[in-house]
Amino acid sequence: MSPLIPAPAIGMNWTSGRLDLPTHSGRKFVRDLIGYWQDDQAAQEMGDTLVYETEMWVPDPATIIDETPGIVLWGSTILHPGTVGEEFFMTRGHRHLKTTHGEMIFCVQGSGLLVLMDDAGVTTRHSLQPGTTLWIDGRLAHRTVNTGDVPLIFWCAWPNDCGHDYESTKSQPFEPVFR
Repeated sequence: MSPLIPAPAIGMNWTSGRLDLPTHSGRKFVRDLIGYWQDDQAAQEMGDTLVYETEMWVPDPATIIDETPGIVLWGSTILHPGTVGEEFFMTRGHRHLKTTHGEMIFCVQGSGLLVLMDDAGVTTRHSLQPGTTLWIDGRLAHRTVNTGDVPLIFWCAWPNDCGHDYESTKSQPFEPVFR
């Protein structure tokens, strides 16, 4: 039997939300969330404004493409403070295609909300502040909202094969969170 080889160590800064070696990173601007905001005109005017950044590490970058089961992915989101019109900055939100696969969220900085929505459109809101750890049931759509004046930074962990559906939250939108 071959010896098990551990994944390489990676540097991470819990409070800044940054990884030394992210294998995937992204940035979303107001323009990337057109169709999610309540005030389309304000969104058009603010198109180039950065809303959030993500960093993710996976043991093998190919696994995110083939959705190999049994692998846990993890990463961070830095959700900047701000509003589009009177609506707080938010992530676009999503559902998991495999409803048996949930997600963990760990808040390390800022203040905000985790907004959950069931299939009937009923929403619940949970406060996010440093130290908050929440389990997200895989049957619920979820989004985060920054209601504070500093970046909302949180880490998440989820199964690689959960699948993500971002479009359904456009056709059945979350209740907006206004200032």
